[in-house]
Amino acid sequence: MNWDDAKYFLAVARDGQMLGAAQRLNVSQAKLSRRIASLEVALDTKLLIRRTNGCELTEEGTALLEVTERIEAEFLDAQSKIKQTESSISGTIRIGAPDGFGVAFLAQRLGQLATRFPNLHIQLVPVPRHFSLSQREADLAVMIGRPDKGRLRAQKLSDYSLSLYASKSYLEQAGIPTQLNDLKDHRLVGYVEDLIFTPELNYNSEFLRGWTSTIEVSSAMGQFETVRAGGGIGVLHDFIAYGHNDLVQICPESRIIRSYWTVWHESMRNAKRVTEVASFLDKIVREDRSIFLRA
Repeated sequence: MNWDDAKYFLAVARDGQMLGAAQRLNVSQAKLSRRIASLEVALDTKLLIRRTNGCELTEEGTALLEVTERIEAEFLDAQSKIKQTESSISGTIRIGAPDGFGVAFLAQRLGQLATRFPNLHIQLVPVPRHFSLSQREADLAVMIGRPDKGRLRAQKLSDYSLSLYASKSYLEQAGIPTQLNDLKDHRLVGYVEDLIFTPELNYNSEFLRGWTSTIEVSSAMGQFETVRAGGGIGVLHDFIAYGHNDLVQICPESRIIRSYWTVWHESMRNAKRVTEVASFLDKIVREDRSIFLRA
């Protein structure tokens, strides 16, 4: 079996379609198709069922995917061991994070990370709706809730709380709700329903059954800005709302708890830049633990 052909197969298996895989690999669909066909001939078996809306793995294709992912992981592990030195952390570290944590908390602390590791090139990217550490879209990620799929390593970063907020200007106009059931008479701000990428974000109904948002914004920071500008009442991260005196906490006895986890792929377990940055994230969160869980 030609390993180059196997890498092409791996790209198609992960992307689920020939076009997307070809674009990711920067090759033509025709070339990609030929390499997959070559691999199927070499193995004398059908690996993919091609449909109009994508590609589906056969039973043999699923088995090959598991094998090629193990081979890839061992190769990346060996590569990390060869490149790293005990005295220097260098190279590029790409950190994936949800916008609430990434923009409101981590971004302003990246200078500390750069000072600590001056040879490290740092990239902070948003965690999109579909996100894969196995495809190296990030070296490590901060995720909401512990992932239960994939060959991943995870350590809990912190619990955090969320509460109801509105701006002073909105409450002066619309009145202050004194109980959760009063929310149905107010303009509500929440996520775009069909873009909620994890059940952990589907929390509005925990405050009000049948919650219906008048304004839907697909990011935590977008909701924060909408609520702060008087758009209505929304569920905001307490650590983002912290220190903004133009916001009023509604029904403060009611709040919910979620968790952040630091996650990286098993293949990166010996990459020193990854383990050092994971330790840095743990340190800066512990230093500001009080803002994540407001009383």
